[in-house]
Amino acid sequence: MASADILSRNDIIDLITAYAGSERVPPKFKIITDTSDFYRVDYNDVVLLADTAFWVKRCEKEGRFGIDEQPKYWVRRAIDLQTGATKILKLVFHEKFDTKIGDIVIKCFRSPKKEARLLDLVAGHDQFMHGTWTLDSAGNIIRILDFIYGRTFDQLLDELGNDHHDYFHNHFPKLLTHYRELVRAIKFLHDHGEKHGDIRRDHIILDRERQIYRWIDFDYNYMHGESMFGFDLHGLGNILIFLVGRGDILTHDLYHQQRPLFDSLWGEDLNISYKNRVANLEKIFPYIPASLNRVLLHFSQGAKIFYETTDQMLADLAIAQDDVATVTGRTS
Repeated sequence: MASADILSRNDIIDLITAYAGSERVPPKFKIITDTSDFYRVDYNDVVLLADTAFWVKRCEKEGRFGIDEQPKYWVRRAIDLQTGATKILKLVFHEKFDTKIGDIVIKCFRSPKKEARLLDLVAGHDQFMHGTWTLDSAGNIIRILDFIYGRTFDQLLDELGNDHHDYFHNHFPKLLTHYRELVRAIKFLHDHGEKHGDIRRDHIILDRERQIYRWIDFDYNYMHGESMFGFDLHGLGNILIFLVGRGDILTHDLYHQQRPLFDSLWGEDLNISYKNRVANLEKIFPYIPASLNRVLLHFSQGAKIFYETTDQMLADLAIAQDDVATVTGRTS
């Protein structure tokens, strides 16, 4: 447990001075050991966890689907004043929401305990974020994450290729190899009876220093029925559709810009989770191999069979990658 007498205020001032210089020591700052009210944690405050002082800087932000980036006040970038390393502090925030896959409602919720458990599990696995966890003075589970310098999967895609044909033939084969590695990483969780819980393209970061793609943010859990891993698998499918299409292929854009293609679509061609996105991408890009398109159709409104395990998906992806290599002349 953290307590204010482990490090005095003068000790902390000395640590800040050693790290940043005396001129950077804030004239006022709080020393926080109980993070239950994460809104109290402000810029330049110091969070004491066990015997470690974390000098709080910015809150992290999140933006999806064109929405302006939203501040996540329970996720703070901070400096470990003992080592000088940049860390991410994830404070306890309980959140619940419902989402849908087709007509099925999935109940999701944040679980700091689950994320702490997974941090222990993936400590030796390169393709996940790493970190530790501890309790604050009120018993809240605080996750202390190593900061990953890099960009997310979706940010990288825009830079690849002059158009879709160029992208698919010259860049996609290598990305598909990376994607299969990421699916195998999720298989690692599933093989241990665990779920990621929030599989999204912005939860994959290309680690700039290590040049490897890594999964982040696994504090979401969900209530599952017969298919324990179904929600994770649909997340993987949505990423693959995005990857194959070099972005989301939206019905609105097709209607206004490529009307003949729009008129060729049926309801069954659309994404089962997002009805404004095309899943049957072979109709848009006819050079996509049929074996790859069949994988995408598992995540369409017309799907009759769904993947139940990552093994099933990986088996189909192996066939698809061979066919992609034949079409593009590139093996990776």
